Amino acid sequence: MIQMTLIQIDNYGPWTVTPKPRNESDIQILQAELFADVQRQFAAKKGLVFFTRFDNMLAITNGINREDHFRIQRSIRNRFPITISMGVGTGETPYKAQKLATKALQKKGGAQSAERKETLAIDSLVDEKDSYIQIAHIDINGITETLTDNEPAFDTNFIVNKAQHYLMTKLIKKGALLFFIGGDNFMSPCNGLSPQELIDIIEKIKEEIGISHKAGIGRSNNAEDAAYLSDLGLETIREGNNNKIVHILEDETSKKII
Repeated sequence: MIQMTLIQIDNYGPWTVTPKPRNESDIQILQAELFADVQRQFAAKKGLVFFTRFDNMLAITNGINREDHFRIQRSIRNRFPITISMGVGTGETPYKAQKLATKALQKKGGAQSAERKETLAIDSLVDEKDSYIQIAHIDINGITETLTDNEPAFDTNFIVNKAQHYLMTKLIKKGALLFFIGGDNFMSPCNGLSPQELIDIIEKIKEEIGISHKAGIGRSNNAEDAAYLSDLGLETIREGNNNKIVHILEDETSKKII
């Protein structure tokens, strides 16, 4: 089971234009600093946060309990001009977990509700013995040589966005999520997705748009270790020690669950 937390800035839209529209640079700075701060606090508990629309973020939070969430909310309130609300859900797939987390928070009020403030809505928490996370670190092949060092920067960015769209469209059908994590790299929480299914998706995308990928898969009972193992799996492919396009690494905690 994977546990997901939706992190949402309270009443953010109205705040950005009250008492008058705020400078866009200040808004962007706030969003970046908030993401970094939230990431740091969840990472201290071996969680992992992904930005979606910046006023909304999704985190893998296995092992992070109610009080941990409360403490993060209080810390943000004390140091930022805004507050955050959170919804928490669990599921056999990341998509199901984030869906339950979203519904739990939506029941407590709208994102632009002046009444909803610093809410923590928990649908469910993962029991330690059932905690299992599978993450794929997906990388576009050869983008530095073919695009970054030869094409205009925005053209390269367009190709990366195109690859993300195709990956996201196919992965979500399997209950997996996908997040851009910088450069030409993506990370996919993908409980329930088999290695062969990921290989099939990668090969299909290469056929459709001519962009090839490789991926490391990591498995653990917490997000930090699963993500790190996926990094190591990807590096194994990069070093030429594996002739497959997907390489799996798992620790003892994930083997017990499987």
